[in-house]
Amino acid sequence: MKLNWQNFWWLLFVVLLVWSLHIAGVFQQDLINTGGWNLVVRFFLAAFSPELNGEFLLLTWDATLKTFAYAVCGTFLSVFIGFVGGILSCEIWWKSVSLRGFPVPWLVIRAILAIPRAIHELVWGLFFLNIFGLDPLVAVLAIAIPFGAITAKVFSEIFDETPRAPLLALLNSGVSPLKAFTYSLIPQAFPNLLSYSFYRFECSIRSAAVLGIIGAGGLGYQILLSLKSLRYQQMWTLLFALLFLSGSTDFLSGWLRQRLGVPSRLDLNVLHFKQRQKLVRERDPVVAFSLVAALILLIFSFWYVKADFTKLWSPRTAQLLSEVFQNLFPPDISLLDRILTLSAQTLAMSVLAIAGAGLGGILLSFFAVRKMGVKSLPSAVVPLTRFLLLFARAVPEPVWALILLFVMFPGILPGAIALAIHNLGILGRLMAEVIENLDDRPLRSLQALGASHSQIFLYATIPLTFPRFLAYILYRWEVCVRATVIVGFVGAGGLGRLLTEQLGSFDYRGLLTTLIVLIVLTFFVDIISTLMRRSFR
Repeated sequence: MKLNWQNFWWLLFVVLLVWSLHIAGVFQQDLINTGGWNLVVRFFLAAFSPELNGEFLLLTWDATLKTFAYAVCGTFLSVFIGFVGGILSCEIWWKSVSLRGFPVPWLVIRAILAIPRAIHELVWGLFFLNIFGLDPLVAVLAIAIPFGAITAKVFSEIFDETPRAPLLALLNSGVSPLKAFTYSLIPQAFPNLLSYSFYRFECSIRSAAVLGIIGAGGLGYQILLSLKSLRYQQMWTLLFALLFLSGSTDFLSGWLRQRLGVPSRLDLNVLHFKQRQKLVRERDPVVAFSLVAALILLIFSFWYVKADFTKLWSPRTAQLLSEVFQNLFPPDISLLDRILTLSAQTLAMSVLAIAGAGLGGILLSFFAVRKMGVKSLPSAVVPLTRFLLLFARAVPEPVWALILLFVMFPGILPGAIALAIHNLGILGRLMAEVIENLDDRPLRSLQALGASHSQIFLYATIPLTFPRFLAYILYRWEVCVRATVIVGFVGAGGLGRLLTEQLGSFDYRGLLTTLIVLIVLTFFVDIISTLMRRSFR
């Protein structure tokens, strides 16, 4: 009897969900601290009276610019790393080079790049904080290194999925692999590379805010200070600034992607090469203006953050790194029992988070599009839903966790809910784009045959969108495993809490053990999600 893999994965999901609820203590203990509701009410009422003092507004403006500049610098370096790493880790590049008698090590390079991307940027930030001190370089590198590795993975997949006929023709004509790539594959892949770079910049904005909680400055740092001191009016001023920054970035990147013919952030935007050339010729002014504006913003950002890049090759840095690596080995296996217990909590937290985010994202995504299939939604519904999704993803996960800890007892459940709320905002927006870019010809065919709106929704819209929804959910699950570190930093449990304790106490042997287990756990989730995506294609 042939195994139905889709049914197997659904059964595994249900088992994991029940197990995760048990680990979170849902069936065993009280979860709500009723004494904290007054703080929650005060927090939300403060939204109607934000701090508008001139001095504080100047502080907010400086923090906003700093967060934005961190994101620009980090994105630039991550895209550069991703471009070089993407070429070196794509199969087609090494197949091209192997025609000249070279080996094919692309799998080895992918495996090496998998290690930095499995470690969350907050952990990188805490590590660099011990090396460079309170320098803006910490935030820039903490974004650039893991995001560069993630970008390299995506870019390599884009290169491998780009049509190869022009490249092979040039190679067979005797053109060198580098020139053949430059004149054939890269121009074809450019819209997809650009689309993902926009998405990575949006992610960098959120990461720059999160890195503020470790002292890197910016909006995240000021929000955390205001929240811990219960100055909610100030916090809402900062949150509105972060909402404006995230919202304007989302709008401008979406507008540019639409103008350039790459409407999707993550999917490959497949266009015929001649159509793409025509598109670029028609919109040269937009492309030229965007490039000039990006260059100006890049120069301004590096000037504004004033990161001391000379520390990268200073003798003191080399000495500190040498001491760290000497203290790393051997790993402290005495912590293994505790780490395995916390790993179970981390996995349970990620499962609960992605289950909540996935379900909420699917439900809200259909109310975030102007036209759902062949039926238009009421005019007030769409902007309200989009604002809710923007608010959910703009507020950093640690802030959501701290708010939830007002009314919930410490544990992994507040962390899971915080991650779910944040990822709901991201998934809802990505899923809404899937619906907006949907080919409506099957829907119109059913409408012409007399099908009702509900029948069109059930028999056309859902089947056409669900595979992409599931792919996004599984992709975000991998991210959730890494992001458990963030909520662990504020006391939500899991491996994240242990990592921050070990970094704070300079316990590098224990840190190495915890990181190895976290990386293995991330790889495990990555393999499971990859197998699931293949089964549901």
